[in-house]
Amino acid sequence: MRRVTHPVQGFIAALGAVAVLSTMDAVMKHLVLTIGIFAVSVWRAAANFVLSAALYLPRRPKRPTRRTLWIHVARSVVVTLMAVLFFWGIGRVPLAQGIALTFIAPLIAMLLSPLFLKERLAGRSILGALSAFAGVLVIVVGQARAEVGEDVLFGVAAILGSALCYSVNILMMRWQALAAKPLEINFFQSMVVLILWIAALPIIGLQAWPHGQIGWIIVASTLSTAGGLLFAWAYARGEASYLAVTEYSAFLWASLLGWLVFRERVSLYTLAGALLIVGGCLAAARRKLAEPPEMDLI
Repeated sequence: MRRVTHPVQGFIAALGAVAVLSTMDAVMKHLVLTIGIFAVSVWRAAANFVLSAALYLPRRPKRPTRRTLWIHVARSVVVTLMAVLFFWGIGRVPLAQGIALTFIAPLIAMLLSPLFLKERLAGRSILGALSAFAGVLVIVVGQARAEVGEDVLFGVAAILGSALCYSVNILMMRWQALAAKPLEINFFQSMVVLILWIAALPIIGLQAWPHGQIGWIIVASTLSTAGGLLFAWAYARGEASYLAVTEYSAFLWASLLGWLVFRERVSLYTLAGALLIVGGCLAAARRKLAEPPEMDLI
């Protein structure tokens, strides 16, 4: 079955993906603080693979082409490095501040998309990104006045490194979404990530069974899978330069979850910045495309 889909549907799906993955970030922060970055990464990778295989393999899928398989592997390597740096970093800085630091990624991806994806950079997307990034700057200035821990600089550096990886990831999501369907993308990513962690075990050591935390690992895996599927669906329907601005909405979720779960204070700077972020997302969402693409929904 084929039908015409509008890019705004992809925009809404991308916003949903950001909300789901922001919730996962809060769960992962809890797990990193409880059992450590390596243990949570290994066990979440195993849970992701089991869940994605259960969704994908019963459909008796065709083997992907060599080019598509290369895209799956390359993006999975980038995602693994990105995740390790980010989750290690948010274990050392407030959740909202960590999310704010990653917002250089959509700007980098938006600027690079005309070069690597041959996409047209619309004026609304640029204005939306600048408005949202101004909101991030307001929030960071406000949070810079708060007291920080001893290793916060290392956490900041790790998150900035993760943001650079994520800008590459945003571009690769568009390539990948045009070459494969969401369940295939999710399966091969989870498989490659698990292989990478198994290969790393001689270096990081065997990871003990996470007693008392397995439920949260399953929750994190489920949220990760759901967010990944939503992103794959979204990026098959909208250009990377158009969808990248949705990443800024993550700060709203991080501020709320950081306050509710970790008792991290939300300042007036945060509220002012949030208004700019929402305004930027709405401005970008109003972009008009002449001919929405036809997508295979099966």
